[in-house]
Amino acid sequence: MRFRIDLKIFLFLILFYFTKQIETYVIIIVFAIIHELGHLMAGLIMGMKPEKIELMPYGISISFKLKPKDYNKKILKANLLEIKKILVAIAGPFTNLLIIIFATHLKIELFSNLIIIYANLLLILFNLVPIYPLDGGRILKGILHIFLGKRKAERYTNSISFIILIILTFIASIGIYYMENISVFIITIFLWGLYLKQDKIDRNKNKIYDLIEKTIEISENK
Repeated sequence: MRFRIDLKIFLFLILFYFTKQIETYVIIIVFAIIHELGHLMAGLIMGMKPEKIELMPYGISISFKLKPKDYNKKILKANLLEIKKILVAIAGPFTNLLIIIFATHLKIELFSNLIIIYANLLLILFNLVPIYPLDGGRILKGILHIFLGKRKAERYTNSISFIILIILTFIASIGIYYMENISVFIITIFLWGLYLKQDKIDRNKNKIYDLIEKTIEISENK
């Protein structure tokens, strides 16, 4: 299993430090790591082995090894692997929900409770936004894959992600202008980076798929 640290995390620390939001960022990162551990536990329970763990500006990113047998178990237009991916994606926000439920029953100082609740609520809402590769985007893509197939799922997910990112960029710009809050804008820029990176990967994969399909079509016509 490989471990990697994304150096952009230090840039985020510096930016949030100078914008005097470092405490908020650290609190969210702590619960974001717990969120990712929820993904990890779900994957392990379903027999998935972690392949790479990466410390990112928004927490930890975990990649799992894929089992060929999961590909072979077909479910509508997808396979068992997609079901597992959806469940792993759901596990993160579900972990934050459990923390919120637990925090509401803790008999500690009220302000601490509110921090725990709000931080985890923020993580739930943020991660369930249907932007790939956030959890919401992964869930959306998995469901679309099951009912529409892989190619359409990728296309629709990318389109929805793009539209929502445009909206978030607009909201972030308003946040800077009226509330002098740069944090949402920083996160939005980072999400754009993730989206563009994934979009490039999908485009390259689709070129390969197209080439394979053309090769098969030519072979059948001979």
